[in-house]
Amino acid sequence: MNYRKLGKTNFEVSEISLGTWQVGGKWGDPFDDAKAERILNEAIDRGVNFIDTADVYSDGLSEKAVGKVVRERSEYIYVATKCGRQINPHTNENYTVEALRGYVEESLRRMKIERIDLIQLHSIPNDVYYRPEIFGLFERLKEEGKIQHLGVSVEKVEEAIKAMEYPNVTTVQIIFNVFRQRPTELFFDLVKKHDIGVIARVPLASGLLTGKFSKDTTFGEEDHRNFNRNGEAFDKGETFSGIDYEQGLQAVEELKALFPGEKNLAPVALQWILSYPEVSCVIPGASKLEHLQSNLSVADREPLTPSEVKAMNKIYEERIKPSVHQLW
Repeated sequence: MNYRKLGKTNFEVSEISLGTWQVGGKWGDPFDDAKAERILNEAIDRGVNFIDTADVYSDGLSEKAVGKVVRERSEYIYVATKCGRQINPHTNENYTVEALRGYVEESLRRMKIERIDLIQLHSIPNDVYYRPEIFGLFERLKEEGKIQHLGVSVEKVEEAIKAMEYPNVTTVQIIFNVFRQRPTELFFDLVKKHDIGVIARVPLASGLLTGKFSKDTTFGEEDHRNFNRNGEAFDKGETFSGIDYEQGLQAVEELKALFPGEKNLAPVALQWILSYPEVSCVIPGASKLEHLQSNLSVADREPLTPSEVKAMNKIYEERIKPSVHQLW
């Protein structure tokens, strides 16, 4: 495993880390504690030292599983979680210092840990970015020893840029993959200027970039890849990175032609992300051990060549960019 600095936190984190949105099983399935623990322990055995979760993942069961495993391990594992998405309706008016403090303290109790290494505001309404008192809360929580650092998890580049104006924001979690390339522009320039840690989420475009989907692939009734393709439940960009499914399949076929011997494109897609030094770590999810093993195989591969990265970017420029680039 290779490690990179997570911005001004100075954490040295595994460049392939673990996202836990679906660590207890496939989207929509009941949470499987045993499966979650196997995946978490295997990840740590293989050198993963940064785990990202959220209070809303599986109604808190993801946090509970993460906390249990981290407490049982001898290694120090950085725990990142998120708060804010429990607010309903999810509006600026309902964001209060008291509510957010409560969510952080609930996460601590749920995970049974004394301090959260990184707490992240979770896809907050745009107006919240203009409220210094919300960001100031986390300075007090830091002084109280309940958190180490504050970050944000965003939908749009503009939100990330606004968040970086607050000096206590140390990290930005943002969708970044072969099909979502806008962060490489102004955002990456500002990241270097402010020493911000970049956590790349949705790195496989909801599985599309594995190359294993087709027009005949079906998704479960409770799977967001079935019900959220047009943003019916939450931001459209969370599902297939906001790309039309058929359009994405066509672009994936062109990617396959660049790597004819690869039956699974996931490691290639992760390597593309890590070819950008501005990225601190990538957090692919895993609903079974095979997914985790695929993701971690990146460490054993030769890096992509500049010509391969250029060819992948050309597919984005021609197939994807005209329809989605400015949306996020």
